[in-house]
Amino acid sequence: MHDATGFTELLDRHRGILIKVAAGYAGSPDERADLMQDIVAQLWRAWPACDPARPFSTWMYRIALNVAIGDLRRRGRERDHRAPHADEERLSSIPDAGQSADPERARQVHALRAFIAAQRPLDRALLLMHLDGHGHRAIAEVLGIGESNVSTKLSRLRRRIRDEL
Repeated sequence: MHDATGFTELLDRHRGILIKVAAGYAGSPDERADLMQDIVAQLWRAWPACDPARPFSTWMYRIALNVAIGDLRRRGRERDHRAPHADEERLSSIPDAGQSADPERARQVHALRAFIAAQRPLDRALLLMHLDGHGHRAIAEVLGIGESNVSTKLSRLRRRIRDEL
């Protein structure tokens, strides 16, 4: 299973994870491309240790988020000097798979993106995985926290979303 062809096939099948993580953690198209390249390089380095008995997507998310959060931390000082609404602008540039002609729906999507961008890296990762349909167990495994912690954090984040949006 740990050959280059198998890696490439799995990477192609789960490319959406790369796109979502890069879009959630990098601003410009160039930054997203660089981050995706860094993630793929780290995935390839870690490929020999990938456990075929576990879901590839969970393993991929863990590595992708670790690389993205590490990159975000390295750029932390730069982020502190950006304009106050830079995160909102960055997330508004992410294409929405379900573009809607409904202006209210578009406003809600924009507000949710801004909310996600304003979160700490762990909460942002948790929200991205939840919105991608991952269950509490998978999120806990990827983020290295307990399932009850995932439930608690999601509950608090949902409450904040309702209150703030």
